[in-house]
Amino acid sequence: MANSGQPRRASESADRAKLLVELRDRIDAIDSEILEKLNDRARVVVEVGALKHETGAPVYSATRERRITERLVKENAGPFPEAGIAPVFREIVSATRSLEDELPIAYFGPEGTFTHLAAKQRFGEVANLRSESSIPNVFSAVESGKAQLGVIPVENTTAGVVTAALDTFADSDVSICGEILLPISLDLFSRSGKLADVRRVASHPQPLAQSRQWLDENLQRVERIETASTAAAVALAVSDESVAAIGSSIAGGLQGLIAIEAAIEDRLENTTRFVLIGRQFPEPTGDDLTTVLFTIRKDESGGLHRLIEPMAERGVNLTSIQLRPIAGKPWEYYFFIDIEGHRDDPQVAAALADAAGVAHTCRVLGSFPRAAGGRAKRVGEER
Repeated sequence: MANSGQPRRASESADRAKLLVELRDRIDAIDSEILEKLNDRARVVVEVGALKHETGAPVYSATRERRITERLVKENAGPFPEAGIAPVFREIVSATRSLEDELPIAYFGPEGTFTHLAAKQRFGEVANLRSESSIPNVFSAVESGKAQLGVIPVENTTAGVVTAALDTFADSDVSICGEILLPISLDLFSRSGKLADVRRVASHPQPLAQSRQWLDENLQRVERIETASTAAAVALAVSDESVAAIGSSIAGGLQGLIAIEAAIEDRLENTTRFVLIGRQFPEPTGDDLTTVLFTIRKDESGGLHRLIEPMAERGVNLTSIQLRPIAGKPWEYYFFIDIEGHRDDPQVAAALADAAGVAHTCRVLGSFPRAAGGRAKRVGEER
């Protein structure tokens, strides 16, 4: 009697093991069905690509891809987590998009930088990403046709706008056709991984600014070196054991550096806004931003007030104004203004027409879908 429970437990254990095998077999069968459907999708995408090639339609459509995710989230009855839909279908769309036609995408900075991570977040692992050494070079790649799209940083919630991006927009005819919001966590790396060994800290100016408080408290007397990118800072730390680099965990790990301290950014909500630049104006989605570049006459009293007054009169929400000096014209400025809505929305179109009548010059830089899960107020960082 004392051992009567043992055969029963053994039988129950065998039953569970058998059930587990059956459930895994069902999962394998479902995975095979998913793969079959993915290939069905791929075949249709090939037909779409051929049609786009005939008509000259762009391979990438920010509006279309936004609507795919929104529709699937709405249709999801569970238990598949809603948060998993966007990343799963990002990779599916990325893989099948590659069958339509080549979509070269230029990004600012070497592999492992935050702009590289932002590009991968938006376009997936299969994307044809091409590194450019500067923000103007990304613009040039798009302008020349070397790349169909570009990814550049424009603003960080801690360090503010990226002036090189704004200045290049002023001299380029490319358009903003999308945005990416990327939470930024900054790690400090070196060859030894010891804080006591650090004599210099290197990074791009933006990460240095984003971690200023931590550096002041922990490495106050250590020299700070500005580099062209976080990847360049990592390379410097690899070559010099007295140098610590600030960058992403991926960048440091790729080069075998050891983390001294993780998450040294001054603000937990540290986020960088990146924009996509290209030759297209996405269709309205109902949740869009429009960026406009204005100039006004410096000798006109109340010029800025008159410029933005039509927005208020038309009920159009103005979310940001940034200004940059015009080269060769002292005390004259470019005004970069972000407003809610799409330039084809009636109220936005009317407000822009009224503002253009007041401005010295007016150019719509882009109307594009807002990044999912967040908002960006300003046009304006590194990676």
